[in-house]
Amino acid sequence: TLISVLIRIELYSSGNRIISPENQNFYNISITLHGFLMIFFLVMPGLFGGFGNYFVPIFQGSPEVVYPRVNNFSILILFVSYLFIILSLISEFGGGTGWTLYPPLSTSFMSLSPSSTGNLIFGLLISGISSCLTSLNFWTTILNLRSYYLTLKTMPLFPWALLITGGMLLLTLPILSGALLMVLADLHSNTLFFDPIFGGDPIFYQHLFWFFGHPEVYILIIPAFGIISIIISGILQKIIFGNQSMIFAMSCISLLGSLVWGHHMYTVGLETDTRAYFTGVTILISLPTGTKIFNWLSTYLGNPSLLHLKT
Repeated sequence: TLISVLIRIELYSSGNRIISPENQNFYNISITLHGFLMIFFLVMPGLFGGFGNYFVPIFQGSPEVVYPRVNNFSILILFVSYLFIILSLISEFGGGTGWTLYPPLSTSFMSLSPSSTGNLIFGLLISGISSCLTSLNFWTTILNLRSYYLTLKTMPLFPWALLITGGMLLLTLPILSGALLMVLADLHSNTLFFDPIFGGDPIFYQHLFWFFGHPEVYILIIPAFGIISIIISGILQKIIFGNQSMIFAMSCISLLGSLVWGHHMYTVGLETDTRAYFTGVTILISLPTGTKIFNWLSTYLGNPSLLHLKT
């Protein structure tokens, strides 16, 4: 929160207002840490891991997740990854690469410190291992540890949201890990994956990163969709209107969201047909999202007396 306040005050007007021109790298470090900490160490562990570990056994009618010790291990290594991220702040000049870690900035010895970037990458890799273990745990719990009367059709929407989110994480996190290992190799092992002078391609890194980066948006929001559905269902004491269409809508959002990473890269010179594809599929995501909003509102409209606030 303090970092975000600092960024907002600095952007309030043009020119340097808080951060002196001699220390502009601190602003880049603030952007980097704000992105990493908010995404990988607040929203993901909170909405996905925290709410999931508490509510999935309750909704499944099971005493615990399938692998509680794996669960314990995943939260422990998350603290280790957090320490690596913080260590990048105090090692050498800090990792001011932005949360995207774009080469050649992240692979250059001229503009920043390799050890800080290495710490950032190690932190993200360990965080990815933690998320993958949690996803596997949720998948096995939801699919194999349900009560005998609970089928996939009658299962609440929050476990469905975690099932879909876990699938997206297992699909996209290995891609990000591979890209980060390539950056680490460029930085410390004299490889040239992303150096255009020697035949590398920095745009290739952007494709790999955003193949994870855009589904990450839905990895963060789909558990929130499930929580909203549970809250509305609990308040109204009824099943969400169009329960199976809600499951289908979340599945469509996750599928389409994994196919539109290129709309983050329009400035790199994509072909017109490629931009048209990414634009069209991005617009299509509004259909299942609108379906969810419609179903939530329809659930409320089935109880018109509850639409009036009583004071």
